[in-house]
Amino acid sequence: MAHYTHWFIRARLKTRQLLLLVALAEEGNIHRASQVLNMTQPAASKLLKDLEDVLEVPLFERLPRGMRPTWYGETMIRHARVALASLNQAHDELAGLKAGRFGQVAVGCVTAPGLTLLPAAVAQVKQQHPSLQVSVEIETSPVLMERLVQGKLDVLVARLFAEHDKAQLRYEALVEEPISAIVRPGHPLLGLSGLTLRDMLATGWIVPPAGSVLRHRFDLMFQEEGLAPPINLIETSALLFITRMLQSSDMVAIVATDVARYYAAHGIVSLLPVTMDCHMDAFGLITRTDRLLSPAAQVMVRALKAVSLDVYGKQLDPS
Repeated sequence: MAHYTHWFIRARLKTRQLLLLVALAEEGNIHRASQVLNMTQPAASKLLKDLEDVLEVPLFERLPRGMRPTWYGETMIRHARVALASLNQAHDELAGLKAGRFGQVAVGCVTAPGLTLLPAAVAQVKQQHPSLQVSVEIETSPVLMERLVQGKLDVLVARLFAEHDKAQLRYEALVEEPISAIVRPGHPLLGLSGLTLRDMLATGWIVPPAGSVLRHRFDLMFQEEGLAPPINLIETSALLFITRMLQSSDMVAIVATDVARYYAAHGIVSLLPVTMDCHMDAFGLITRTDRLLSPAAQVMVRALKAVSLDVYGKQLDPS
């Protein structure tokens, strides 16, 4: 018989201890955490004390009003969330298999490849495996990265930034993302030839929120021309709002060129003939190296890689 020496087996770690760690992190109070888990407060206190005794570190500071995780506690809470998410995923996969489904995969994507790459890849997957359950989230890269780390997403098409811990991530770059300026069809600026940024200083702009990479580069673009950045601004990344706002005003919005072309093809917006010397960082395919991809996630990754060749002319490692 195999000789198991995993610390959590020696420590007799209980799933309820993991649930308690997460509940304490969310509630900040052992009374409320025990209520959430439908257990008595003394039982919850004993579960926590047993875990702290085994680990030989304090996981929470006891405060006059509640509890706050220590650095040790923060570490255990993070891993508890991942472990519980993985157990939930195991249950969902088993339920899917029992119901005759091939499995499930959760994909996260930033907006532009959400229009150009993901639909074709998902269509390919569903054609091959109609019963494979696919869920899609279109969000910003920081939000997607957080959900990947939590185990809520299996594969991303997103950006990696300096603050992301890359030790447990596999990243394969796809393409740099150019930016275009869009307006409503029939906008007065569409009739101007040789349009420049200087011609647009008095224009109202719809731009990404302050603090974002693209907003920083938008402001720099004007400064590099010796111009002050525009002050008549609306800040948002919500495409539904942007397209509606453009239809009812003479404002100009900046969006990824792939997004601009998609809406222009449907007659919703027009692209302004002006060079936008700001661009987003390259996005790419991101998976975790510390967790095996499920069979369903492997199917999705292969489809994304196959379609990327058609869409971006980029050959990725097919494995």
